[in-house]
Amino acid sequence: MAQSGDEFNRPVADAVASSTLEMVLSDTSLSRLKRMVMASWIEIKTLFPLAAPSIMMYLINNSVSNTARIFSGHLGDLEFAAWSLGSSGIHLFGYGLLLGMGSAVETLCGQAYGAGRYEMLGIYLQRASIVLFLTGLPTTLIYIFSKQILIFMHEPKNVASLAAVIVHGLVPQLFAFTVNFPIQKFLQSQSLVLPGAYISLATAGVHVLLSWVAVYKIGFGLIGLSLVWSFSWWILVTAQFLYILLSPKCKHTWNGLKWEAFNGLWEFVKLSVGSAVMLCLQTWYLQVLVLIAGLFRNPELALDALSVCLSINNMLYTVAIGFNAAASVRVSNELGAGNPKSAAFSVFMVIFVSFILALVDAATVLWQRHRISHVFTDGETVAHAVSELCPFLSVTIVLNGIQPVLSGVAVGCGWQAFVAYINVGCYYIVGVPLGCLLGFKFNLSVKMLYTCTGNMVRYDRRSNDSNHHFALGDVSN
Repeated sequence: MAQSGDEFNRPVADAVASSTLEMVLSDTSLSRLKRMVMASWIEIKTLFPLAAPSIMMYLINNSVSNTARIFSGHLGDLEFAAWSLGSSGIHLFGYGLLLGMGSAVETLCGQAYGAGRYEMLGIYLQRASIVLFLTGLPTTLIYIFSKQILIFMHEPKNVASLAAVIVHGLVPQLFAFTVNFPIQKFLQSQSLVLPGAYISLATAGVHVLLSWVAVYKIGFGLIGLSLVWSFSWWILVTAQFLYILLSPKCKHTWNGLKWEAFNGLWEFVKLSVGSAVMLCLQTWYLQVLVLIAGLFRNPELALDALSVCLSINNMLYTVAIGFNAAASVRVSNELGAGNPKSAAFSVFMVIFVSFILALVDAATVLWQRHRISHVFTDGETVAHAVSELCPFLSVTIVLNGIQPVLSGVAVGCGWQAFVAYINVGCYYIVGVPLGCLLGFKFNLSVKMLYTCTGNMVRYDRRSNDSNHHFALGDVSN
């Protein structure tokens, strides 16, 4: 199948690099140190061209979300709080559900690609899109009745009403997820991540321009921001699909629409459920924090401070997510090719590199802790609250440098259900109950509440000015 020139067959090149790494790791005639040095160089040359574009793509996609958040923050504190409650309190549910179910494509496409069954990748892509679309249909009911749901959960009525307007404008984006997530995994399993990064970069530019027009020229406010955000995702989906149709690099893996995509839907659903539980429990955990913040005595300030911290965390989290994608592809490809030593070595390298980068990110956040919130909002009260939370945020950033990579390894191995049980125990059986018990019931240190829950924030401060009284740790009656 090997070809020359511009039509060089990518699968053959990947297989050569993979077999070389396995041979080096298995060569007992070399000293252990020399094997490690040679293997590290081979793995880095394979890993970074895969991880760097993924990081860039996720960072750009995250910047699209942050652009909308920044625009809302400069509209006012109420708008900023409503955006946080709508996008993180409701929309995050649909995002997490579809992202989790779509991650099954990583396992199937990665292992099929490693085993040389290239024609199955296109079928898996279509099968995943069908399952995700059917999942998205009932999910829209949560969006439609978002105001009633938020008020039922005792969120402030003024914030809930405005948040519902935002969520209604994000319904088109929900269905963009049903196609985008499978396309991303389809391309990543073939190490075709750079085109997606370029498409994301172009889409981000269009998004910023349209957001500025919607807010400052037309005056559409938050509904304009949410509709522009949805439209930008459909630009992203359309451009990626056109790339698959037109690129010669996908000619072995995309053979057009196939009726076979409707076969084995139930088996795909069962694998998707394990993936969904694993990732949803991580994503929805942040959603729980946002909903809890809306119950505090000063919900606008609580939501604003939490929104800034989560935005920073999510932005830096993209580095780990990029390595997550790289780890999943590398492990699934190596296992599919029958190279267990290469798969194990890839795990070690990707964790090590991601951890070092997370340390650098955490140090940067601590260095800029007093200024970092001004990107999102001009409020000095919010800035002070955020600066107090940054030490805990930096710990979260370091831990997030490792955890997503391990999840990527699990996905590459097809261990989604096992990781789901771990997440249930860590996040919900231990973390949230223990943190709330120590922080609220026994009034222990605010640091204890944050530490026990991983990302939960509690800020307790009394200003001399009673008009600026706030306490993120106090739950309203």
